[in-house]
Amino acid sequence: QVQLVESGGGLVQAGDSLRLSCAASGRSFVASAMGWFRQAPRKEREFVATMSWNGGSTYYADSVKGRFTISRDNAKNTVYLQMTSLNPEDTAVYYCAARGALQYSGSYYQGEYPYWGQGTQVTVSS
Repeated sequence: QVQLVESGGGLVQAGDSLRLSCAASGRSFVASAMGWFRQAPRKEREFVATMSWNGGSTYYADSVKGRFTISRDNAKNTVYLQMTSLNPEDTAVYYCAARGALQYSGSYYQGEYPYWGQGTQVTVSS
């Protein structure tokens, strides 16, 4: 059974930093691109960041570019999202997602990720 488990969310103040982790189990995701998405209250889930299978390519939403960094440790089957300069607009449930086997390239599109975590809440107070 494939599982993605996010951790690291919490309540922080504007300007603070957080690092989210996503641990994968059930199979190796070494040959799969990974991504982070988020869903704010009363909004649709949106793309945040994605990374290719080997970390060679990364893409970010304009709203987080320069503040968030996606990374991965394939030896640990884990992907991270380092978030800095957080602001209240970053408040959301953050989801980790994985593409299928041999899907090496990252994607902006949620439909291209068959595997999802349960999400972790990030709340940024002003």
